This record gives sequence, C-alpha cells and structure tokens, in this order.
Amino acid sequence: MKIICIGRNYVAHAQELKNEVPTEPVFFLKPDTAILPPGRAFYLPDFSNDIHHEAELVLKICKEGKNIAEEFAHRYYDQISVGLDFTARDIQQRQKEKGLPWEPAKAFDHSSPVGKFIPISSVKDPTTFAFHMTKNGASIQSGTIQEMIFSFDKIISYVSKYITLRKGDLIFTGTPKGVGPVKAGDELVLFLEGEQLLSVKIA
Repeated sequence: MKIICIGRNYVAHAQELKNEVPTEPVFFLKPDTAILPPGRAFYLPDFSNDIHHEAELVLKICKEGKNIAEEFAHRYYDQISVGLDFTARDIQQRQKEKGLPWEPAKAFDHSSPVGKFIPISSVKDPTTFAFHMTKNGASIQSGTIQEMIFSFDKIISYVSKYITLRKGDLIFTGTPKGVGPVKAGDELVLFLEGEQLLSVKIA
C-alpha cells in the first residue's frame, strides 16, 4: 500500500502559502509508516517546531490500473474518508529554499492519520463531498470538491500515467485554506457530510 498526496489543489490554499496555482496536479508519496494507528495520539516530532494540520478528502483505490483514462477513473475508487497531512512547515520551507524534495517535512512516521472509510454510494451529497475539521471544538477548515482545481478523476488519470495504482492505495486529494499549527493538548475532529470519521489528539 502506498500513499499518494496531491499538493496545491485548492486555489485559496495555494494563495495562503504564497505558492503558484498549478496547471497540472502536483503529487508526492508517503510510506505506509505515515499512517497513524487507529486510536493513537499524534506525538509531535522532536525535529520540528512548526507542525501544521492539513485536512483532506482521501480516496481508496479498489482495483489496479495504469494509464487510466479520465472518463473511466471513477471505476477505480469506491470508498472515501477524511485524513490529515501533518506537515513540518519549518522543514518544508528549508527544503523548498534549497530545491530539495518535501519528504522530510511530509513523509515522517504517523504524519497521515486517516479516518473510517465509507462507501461513496452512501455519501449524502456526492456532488459536493463537503468536509470540515474542528480544533478544540472550533471549526477551522472546510472544503468541497467544487473548490478543487483537479477533480478526483483527473487526479487518478494523471497519477496513473506515472505510477501503477493498486488496490488499497490511498490518495490524499489536497487541503483547502485554513491550515495552521498544532500544539500538545489539541484535539482535531474531521467530518464528511456531517458524519464524524476521524478524531486525533495531539501529544
């Protein structure tokens, strides 16, 4: 199982980090060790002083595919959830300044908690897939697929040109605006169409 993450997929988020808005999907990989075991707290790593939350919709691939045409991409995923792409923002900035890969800032252990997956057919409104996240009870991030630069199907078609997708792979589809730092004692709760699918305590 591999984790494929899409960067800068919401215009407002790209702008809040002062990044260019991409004309084709930007993606990077995480190892399976980035998954946070269910029920575990997320422990702040000692190599960063600026860990940020990024709430995202997550797709689960249901069959193997390569060079998938966009019009057929919907056949390759049937479950969805929400997840967090924890980012060491200080390290990411250092990597960007040196023109180096983002993995030290993105792919570290337990950096990608993911919630309970549900069938896409059970989502109340599949035209929006509205999701949001609260921190200590206050809503701080929200988004819909209508705000995405690249659709689910476009992402899958594009990524599969370069990497074979296999059953069980996860695709983190990008974060909307509202990213920010976390500290020990925070609790993050993520919802999809009003249903709570993930809760993570920061330690």
